[in-house]
Amino acid sequence: MKLASLKDGRDGRLVVVSRDLRQFAPAEPVVRTLQQALDDWARVAPLLAEIAAGLEHGTTAAERFRERTAASPLPRAYQWVDGSAYLNHVELVRRARGAEMPPSFFTDPLMYQGGSDAMLGPRDPIMLANEEWGIDCEAEVAVIVDDVPMGIDAKRARDHIKLVMIVNDVSLRNLTGPELAKGFGFLHSKPPTAFSPVAVTPDELGTAWRDGKLHLPLLTSINTKPFGQPNAGQDMTFDFGQLIAHAATTRPLSAGTIVGSGTVSNKGPDGSPGRPVPLGGQGYSCIAEIRTVETLLEGKPKTPYLKFGDTVRVEMKNADGHSIFGAIEQQVQKYVP
Repeated sequence: MKLASLKDGRDGRLVVVSRDLRQFAPAEPVVRTLQQALDDWARVAPLLAEIAAGLEHGTTAAERFRERTAASPLPRAYQWVDGSAYLNHVELVRRARGAEMPPSFFTDPLMYQGGSDAMLGPRDPIMLANEEWGIDCEAEVAVIVDDVPMGIDAKRARDHIKLVMIVNDVSLRNLTGPELAKGFGFLHSKPPTAFSPVAVTPDELGTAWRDGKLHLPLLTSINTKPFGQPNAGQDMTFDFGQLIAHAATTRPLSAGTIVGSGTVSNKGPDGSPGRPVPLGGQGYSCIAEIRTVETLLEGKPKTPYLKFGDTVRVEMKNADGHSIFGAIEQQVQKYVP
């Protein structure tokens, strides 16, 4: 089942989307918003699945689905926590700041709590006031859970995953170092996050969804040029069950909580940080990684951070080459108060 929220008020209007992303049917009168569905998932999900089946069989009245009309599946969420499950990424961005990798990072997931009151839709621009902040994209996978009890173990936590999405978690790299040096976490360096046009139930992903991971390449392009294609199931140290359990260590998680994987990142076959796509590698899901690799190899970075007018696209395709979640495609624009 694939679900989307059309732009309509603060919380959107929930619709059921066909597998090929071409058509939709309203979720009403079953439920109006995705948050309402998640609050009563056991009862509502089978009713939404009936609408989805009708779409596929042509027995439900349908309208044309256009990704540009979609908000984030959850236009605002009760909670957005983002992990950093790909330690290749963690090592590279920390190396760029001159920070070491503590041994605990291999056993205890990194995670921060981001702003969730205003999520960006998949075609919304990235509005920022200053290019000098070091504007970067971060392509990720995320899941939405129902109510998760405190203290749950990782295996049982996987059962609470109800929907899967892809993410562009925008970061302002030149603000990150000074902000973290204060010892109190991210704030200004993490502006609003964008999510895919649709969120899908794990069963839609077939064998690509296993062991709490999504085993497919995550495709990122910048100004139409391929930038990254790392496999999201590879080099993921902590699966989503572990990330959810970590988030729920000292608190329950409310239905509608979004848990992110962190930037998808693969090592090269020889254990190196990986190579750019034009050189036959898997590339990168954020600019900070390639800048670190350039510094290691050439003494300084040469790839610039994003500028006003640049466009980032993030997408994931199935084995047949069809888009699963639709595409995030955003232009960086200057914000003028």
